[in-house]
Amino acid sequence: MHRAALDALGDANRRAILEILAGGARSVQQIADELPFSRPAVSRHLRLLKDAGLVVDEAVGVRRLYALRPDGVDAIRAYFEQVWGDAAARFRLAAENISPENATPEEPPDG
Repeated sequence: MHRAALDALGDANRRAILEILAGGARSVQQIADELPFSRPAVSRHLRLLKDAGLVVDEAVGVRRLYALRPDGVDAIRAYFEQVWGDAAARFRLAAENISPENATPEEPPDG
């Protein structure tokens, strides 16, 4: 699943669709209304995202609603954590010229 999902994320239009879906389920038309490309193009991108395991769809009346697939998103997050590990924290320390012994733990962002 990682390869297909990462390939899907390689397209800026598909990333834009995922950002829209992060706000909740949407129909193809609702997604197309927020983007500068056609409804058929949105449908093609959604099909690729669904095949990659990043979105799910559900029939609601005569239309289909698309939403993020939590386990697909979690798999991508886990992949990046596996690959990058604590590289981001080490980069911060290097950028701030702080030795790891003197570093303070990251505080969670205010919610």
